[in-house]
Amino acid sequence: MDYLQYSEKELVERAIRGDQMAFRALYEVHERSVRGRVSGYFRWKADVDDVVTESFQKAFTALSGFDTSREFRPWLLTIATRTALDHLSSIQREDEKKEGFLHKSTQGSHDNAELTETTPEEEIINDEVHQRLMQYIDELPSLYKDVMIKYMIEELEYEEIAKELDLELNTVRTRIRRGKQHLAQMMLRGEVE
Repeated sequence: MDYLQYSEKELVERAIRGDQMAFRALYEVHERSVRGRVSGYFRWKADVDDVVTESFQKAFTALSGFDTSREFRPWLLTIATRTALDHLSSIQREDEKKEGFLHKSTQGSHDNAELTETTPEEEIINDEVHQRLMQYIDELPSLYKDVMIKYMIEELEYEEIAKELDLELNTVRTRIRRGKQHLAQMMLRGEVE
């Protein structure tokens, strides 16, 4: 299918009707934009690839409910940004667990010290990602700011946040969900090409 003959709206409508070539065309047209949107948040290409794939999966799964009077690209990039935030949060929690394990397993031994060392380039990337995330979190409304710091920076679990901030568990869940939405909106505004 020569997808260039169709407008984006027509491609979306064809995809909603189940046209697999339209799905492929939407992917080909927007893959680079999605990759560009999420690549600055991750150290490894594999993470970027995972987020790009997951973003398209989420978008295509939700496409039947998409309002075709809206533009597809901003909607897709919002999904990509939220997916990147979720993935970044997951990586940070995993890294902390691994660091805790490595710290326990290497106490009293310097043989495995190189396992936790990072290159100067990796340190710069980590610092940039952390600083960018902190800038966005600092701009959140105060209602979400404390919860998001505990969740994304201190990497606490929902139950721990609820206990520390003396909040109901459902309130924590709601504030984290809405905090992520606010972050995604700010990132979209801050990164518009």
